Amino acid sequence: MKSMCLAAALAALMGSAAAAETIGVSMQSFDNNFQTLLREGIGARAAEVDGVSVQVEDAQTDISKQLNQVNNFIAAGVDAIIMTLTDTSAAPGISEAAEKAGIPLVYLNLEPDNVGALPQKQAYVGSKETDSGELGAQAACSLLKEKGKASDAQVYILMGDLAHQASRDRTSSFKDALAASDCKGVTIADEQSGAWTRTNAMDLTTNWITAGQPIDVVFANNDEMAIGAIQALKAAGVSMDDVIVIGIDATQDGLAAMAAGDLDATVFQNAKGQSASAVDAAVALVRGEAIEKQVWVPFELVTPKNMADYASRN
Repeated sequence: MKSMCLAAALAALMGSAAAAETIGVSMQSFDNNFQTLLREGIGARAAEVDGVSVQVEDAQTDISKQLNQVNNFIAAGVDAIIMTLTDTSAAPGISEAAEKAGIPLVYLNLEPDNVGALPQKQAYVGSKETDSGELGAQAACSLLKEKGKASDAQVYILMGDLAHQASRDRTSSFKDALAASDCKGVTIADEQSGAWTRTNAMDLTTNWITAGQPIDVVFANNDEMAIGAIQALKAAGVSMDDVIVIGIDATQDGLAAMAAGDLDATVFQNAKGQSASAVDAAVALVRGEAIEKQVWVPFELVTPKNMADYASRN
């Protein structure tokens, strides 16, 4: 696993004129807040690079629709493809199609199942999902220790879409980190997929509340689900002082929930950094430049103490 240094390539990309190049972009969903940040970042970065335009399509979380979009990009002869996968297990087939067509392909944000065996002219840009779960666990354990509940807390997990490696990695690393920490005595009371959405998370949390068992921690795989959990808890009259809620992404909505005293911690995922690196990687591949197969953009823990530093970063 290597991190790519694009500094030299960036200067060349921005400073030299080139033939017009079109990048086809298939996004997992326009309705997902973080995916929207990525989409906006792709457009912003492409506008900075000479001779590059993007054609952006919404897969609407439908793998069949996304496969059609990829086939249409190939038929149209785009110069490169960037995509956030609706189903990471579909990546080997997509990689094969792009390779046969001779079109560079960059997977963004959601790690493809074939990340360790990508063909030539293909790359993945994202963040190490296990790091986000570990950071979330560190924050949760620290807060549990402050409350004197490090050995007997009930922990609930809101997972993302189970078709996404990110959901599985964030969840497993969170549990592993807790088990290896001073909070190894906590109980994972339940874990359910909220498929990244606020509404699903609200419904699941309401079910947990109705079951009548204590809820000490809610770890959500993204801020949207964390906010859904908060809404359910507050609607049931639960004091947010009694529940630790952890999210991932540090979106503007997430930071607003933190400022209100409802979200205890989140993990910053750098949408601008990921999207810019994806465009730079795609352009570099089109122009025959060598890049690393895997480009990592670090996660960062955000708490009320440092949230002001992240106010405008996503």
